[in-house]
Amino acid sequence: GLAAVGMAARTLAGHLAESPVGGTAVAVHALAAAVWCGVLAALVLTVTHRGQWARVLPRFSQLSLWCVGVLLAAGVAGAALKLDSPTELWATGYGRVLAAKVVVTAALLVLAWRNRSQWLPAARAHRSSATLSQSRSLVELGMMAVAVTLAAALAVTG
Repeated sequence: GLAAVGMAARTLAGHLAESPVGGTAVAVHALAAAVWCGVLAALVLTVTHRGQWARVLPRFSQLSLWCVGVLLAAGVAGAALKLDSPTELWATGYGRVLAAKVVVTAALLVLAWRNRSQWLPAARAHRSSATLSQSRSLVELGMMAVAVTLAAALAVTG
């Protein structure tokens, strides 16, 4: 809870703070990303058996689906407030970093969809080893790290 307050306070005072809607969109976006990334990282660190993956993965999948929806809605709202026109996606430094983040996010969504449609049923049926589940989680976390790095770059580019 304290980390969420600190994170939200920082984003509310960041590059979109001149707009109450923009600051709120960035804060909500950051919190949704933190929940998605943080819970997955916690699973990687604590879940060691395929039976445990079978139990927790469906719950995580539901949580992450909500996080992704909130993440996308808030991210689009923040970008719409920041950019005056679509040409700014390639004409400005902020736009180019945002475009790179959109590409990484799209790839992450494809991976998440693949995991949800293939890995989740296999894990639920105990057909996925703990090692495979941990490997898939680490790949997803690696892509999330790239997206978070680009988000940090956006905060100083804006």
